[in-house]
Amino acid sequence: MRHPLVMGNWKLNGSKHMTADLIAGLRNALSSVDGCDVAIAPPVMYLGQAHQDIAGSHITLSAQNVDINLNGAFTGEISAEMLKDIGVRYVIIGHSERRTYHKESDELVAKKFAVLKDAGLIPVLCIGETEAENEAGKTKEVCSRQIDAVLNTLGVEAFNNTVIAYEPVWAIGTGKSATPAQAQAVHKFIRDHIAKKNAAVAQQLILQYGGSVNDKNASELFAQPDIDGALVGGASLKADAFSAIVKAAAQAKNG
Repeated sequence: MRHPLVMGNWKLNGSKHMTADLIAGLRNALSSVDGCDVAIAPPVMYLGQAHQDIAGSHITLSAQNVDINLNGAFTGEISAEMLKDIGVRYVIIGHSERRTYHKESDELVAKKFAVLKDAGLIPVLCIGETEAENEAGKTKEVCSRQIDAVLNTLGVEAFNNTVIAYEPVWAIGTGKSATPAQAQAVHKFIRDHIAKKNAAVAQQLILQYGGSVNDKNASELFAQPDIDGALVGGASLKADAFSAIVKAAAQAKNG
């Protein structure tokens, strides 16, 4: 049975003080919550502090990005081994903001996926369509293309012990969200797409929804059979809102 996962992507937000306060708030609010995996993805310079602050809790650590190189003359980059060395478990790759602002291609994202698998880290592969692509009826086409970049180079087995986060670009940070039925339809398509290659791999794959997830819409989203959790943006910066989303996932998936 798949275990729900709720992850907070802090993006370009944070400070030493904020990191300490937010983690303290999460530890307090989530101390009695069971049945849902929880991860946070602070900016890279706060990962070390966050690792210390979450010690002894069931909160795990994620990074927001990784380089395809392991070492060498690559100024400003962070390697998979470095992330692993400071306690990171998950790494977000292919986020639409990276694809848009840093021109990251499907091919580059697939290389990052491979590097993470080799390092024993868990990739969180972000996929999703823009508003124009959605209106043109290209949602499935875009999602399958972004998945196939990994599928066709690494094989379906690479998706064992990984996460795919479906984030419609038009819903990220806009306050808009896909309806639970819309989100479920795309999640089912993603799982079915993987199942064409290997049904067992598809069945264990964690599928998250992302895109203006908040404490108001979380329960309905998590009630859908193929939505296993959420990649949360803005709401992850507030301990009460993020905790409510985690609790909603735990309740929806575990009764």
